[in-house]
This record gives sequence, C-alpha cells and structure tokens, in this order.
Amino acid sequence: MTIPAPTIGLAIRRLLVAAGQAPSMLNTQPWRFQVHDGQVIDLLADWDRWLPVSDPRGRSLHVSCGAALYNLRIAARAAGRRPAVRLLPDLEHAPEVLARVDLTVRERATAEAWRLYALIRERRTSRVPFDERPLAPRAMADLRTAASAERARLLFLDQRSAADLLDYAAIAQDRLAGDAAYLAELAAWSTGDGVPAYVHGPQASGDADPIRDFGHRTGRARFEPHPRLAVLTTAGDEPIDWLRAGQALQRVLLVAAAHSLSASFLNQPLDLRDMRHRTDPRHRRGHPQMIIRLGHGPAVPRAPRRPVTELLA
Repeated sequence: MTIPAPTIGLAIRRLLVAAGQAPSMLNTQPWRFQVHDGQVIDLLADWDRWLPVSDPRGRSLHVSCGAALYNLRIAARAAGRRPAVRLLPDLEHAPEVLARVDLTVRERATAEAWRLYALIRERRTSRVPFDERPLAPRAMADLRTAASAERARLLFLDQRSAADLLDYAAIAQDRLAGDAAYLAELAAWSTGDGVPAYVHGPQASGDADPIRDFGHRTGRARFEPHPRLAVLTTAGDEPIDWLRAGQALQRVLLVAAAHSLSASFLNQPLDLRDMRHRTDPRHRRGHPQMIIRLGHGPAVPRAPRRPVTELLA
C-alpha cells in the first residue's frame, strides 16, 4: 500500500527532508519518493526536472539522485534504522524507480551516523574564491576512504594535471557558450535576474567565474591561483554506476564538511562529452563522473529546497 502525503509520519518526513538537501545540477533536485507501508521508500527519477540538452544520457540526473539516496541512508542510520538498498530494483516494469530502501530492520544509531547526518545541513556548494591553504593529508585520506566505501575512487590531481584540466574546462565552457540550446536550457533553470539557481545568492560573487578567474581578483576576493582538483571515478559507466557515483559524491562532500572544506564542481568537460554522445575509453582508474574543486572557503547561504509535499510521488 502506498501511503498518501498527509499520513507520512514525522520520522519518514525527516528522512525525506534530509534526502532533499543533496546537490544537483543547476539545483534541479530531480528526485521524488514513494513511501510504502511506512517501511519502504522508493527513490524515483523526476524526469520533469531532467536537463535533456546538457544531460542527454541522464547521467547527471542519476548522480544527483544517488546523492539524495546517500542522504536518505545516513538519515535512516541516525534514526536507528538499517537501510537495505536495492539499486534499479525493477528495470523492466518500473524503470523510473532508481532505488528501493527497506527500513524494516532497526539498529542502534552510531556516533558516525549522527555526525554525518548533522553535516547534511552544513554542506554547501560554493563558487567563491578559496584561500591558498593546502588540504591536510588526513583530510585527503579521509576523502579517498569515503569514495572507496561507496565503490568509487577519488583521484587528486597534481598541479600540472590540474592546470591541464582547467584548460580543458575553459575550452568546454567556451564551446557550451556558443550552443543556443544549451543556453536556452540554462536560462530556463535560472532565477529571474539571469543567474543560474545553483549559484544564486552571495556565493555567485557578481559575475565571478571560477574557471575564468582562477588567480585573479574578483571584487574583494582573489581566486586561488592553483585550485585543488579531484576527479571522482567509477569502474563502469552505466546508470547503476552513476547512482554509486552520486552516493560517493555526497559521502565525500559530507566528510569534506567535517574537515571544514568547501567544494564546487567544474564539470563542463563532462557535460560537453555527454552532449556529444561520447563515452570515455575504459581507464585503469575508472570513468570520470565528477570534477570537484576543494579548499578552504567562507560560509555561503544554502540553496533553496523543494518542500517535502512536492517530493512525494
């Protein structure tokens, strides 16, 4: 039996609120949920919030939904439930169901679950300049461990590789800026002042652009000249791998928040690759799914979120 919205209990509502705090491309929040008998939650793709131009394969949508799934899992653990997760449980008859989470089994909440759950509301995506302090070796080790725990890899780039990747990102951004359909889709998901929703607010730094402005002063702040970049990879490049990438991404971001690190994404090369319907050849380190910039940055406001009533299918 599927439970209608008015009868969703407070405990389940808290889980869905946590899930809805996940990051997503252009802050589209492309997820919905169905609750069955108060014990099972289905995570559904909200295809009305899909970006067909910039995400023709649905890769970014799956990554975003995977991040929401991780939040749901850690919130459940903090609430004393052991989430049993099945990815893509019924592709033939219900392809829109990306994951099924059974919360029947109870267990004692751990301090680690509570710590990560508390960080869900602290995590932010920030495009403002970071300072030049290096990442602590302990933080980098913890971030790698977080990714591997979700069957992904986090590869930190050295300065030369990061510079090369920034060049690729700048080239990709220039080409995207010349694509009328891409710009129209971007505008459709932007706020009224023309600033994309995912950078709206003080974190937008006026017309600051991290790719363009690294090493340059923007307003009162100066972008770091040598950003610390990491690439999140998975062994495969199919929907189930994208869901795993999203879970790994969110776990990495929460651990980064625990180390007082800020993060943003430089995925233009991956978006351009997807738009051209290309796939990367199999690499021994996996398929790139996210390009992440990490560093020490100021606090920024939280992006707007959909209410729980809007998340229920």
